[in-house]
Amino acid sequence: MIEYRQFPPDRELHPFVACTWERGVPDDDDSTERRILPDGCIDLVWRDGRLLIAGPDTSARTSSVPAGDTVVGLRIRPGIGGTVLGLPASELRDARAEVADIWGRAGSELSEMVGEITESDARRSLLQRALSTRLANSVRTDPLVLAAVRRLGFPGSRVAELADALGISERQLRRRFHDAVGYGPKTLDRVLRFQRLVARAPEVASGDGDLARLAADLGYADQAHLNRDCVLLSGLTPTRLTALWTS
Repeated sequence: MIEYRQFPPDRELHPFVACTWERGVPDDDDSTERRILPDGCIDLVWRDGRLLIAGPDTSARTSSVPAGDTVVGLRIRPGIGGTVLGLPASELRDARAEVADIWGRAGSELSEMVGEITESDARRSLLQRALSTRLANSVRTDPLVLAAVRRLGFPGSRVAELADALGISERQLRRRFHDAVGYGPKTLDRVLRFQRLVARAPEVASGDGDLARLAADLGYADQAHLNRDCVLLSGLTPTRLTALWTS
């Protein structure tokens, strides 16, 4: 069985990092596949002897881990990615790239350093130190985008109203989101609302919540809207996704 664990980031990185994580498969286990769902984040990932940047996804993908291996990652919050990457986050949308190809010599040196470490916790610590250094040497994050991100994914969120509230046009907001997040605010709104649906999967599985009421609670127009977004982002109906995520 795949073992997945999340860890809180160092305190000073909390505004920028959602968590660090590990995903491992025992030597005698052949159940190596896991469905990765969109979450608006960008990850640094060490796997198969390579340090990768996993760009923001717009749909689910399947990831396989060989038996006996452990994948280590660091999850960067939505809106921070462009600053960390040093290029528009949209250039890595639905993509995976070698850190060395994005950060040049610094990326190559970081990859070598991570590869020389054998303990997962030490790898996670090194990734946090590297990110902290990069943030210190980067241009500052876009405060307007971060303010917008905090308002998305909730019942009643409207991108047009959000742009007005922030004193910016929808077109400008969309461009800045593509740079910082990797896609537009409407897509992030859909992804964050979907993640709140995923968080309530155990409630649905236990029979404590029906989908129609859940759709209303999360801000979907109706249950059909919830179903469409769930299939779009996960490739599964809500019932199948709930069964998968609580098995």
